[in-house]
Amino acid sequence: MMRPVDSSLPDAEREVLACVMQRGEATAGQVRTALTRYRPMAHGSVVTLLKRLMDKGWVSRVKAKGSRAFIYAPTRKARPMHRRVLRDLLERLFGGDGVALVASLFESRPPTAAEIERIQAMLDDCRDKTRSQPP
Repeated sequence: MMRPVDSSLPDAEREVLACVMQRGEATAGQVRTALTRYRPMAHGSVVTLLKRLMDKGWVSRVKAKGSRAFIYAPTRKARPMHRRVLRDLLERLFGGDGVALVASLFESRPPTAAEIERIQAMLDDCRDKTRSQPP
């Protein structure tokens, strides 16, 4: 029986889950390789984190054909987790100031021209929605 989902995953579990969600499915070795740049971990540690995520209902696993490895896949959509993580980040680090969060993001990694176009379209949509709302 699947336990209820823990809405406050530890950072390491969140990073492993994000890696699996980005790929759609992954083995523990693939997760380990993907995380090596910013969170080097032993293979056993990755397996432990994936097992915890499986116990919490965030991932499932199947045996890979012709291999001893398991393939892990997300069981839920990423968006709800992203919203909660961003909301927590916004409140804890930026005191609720969304403009400061975006400015910090752009300082750490400036957007490409294509990203600026997409961001501008989102801002235009937000502006239109705000104007159409009664005061």
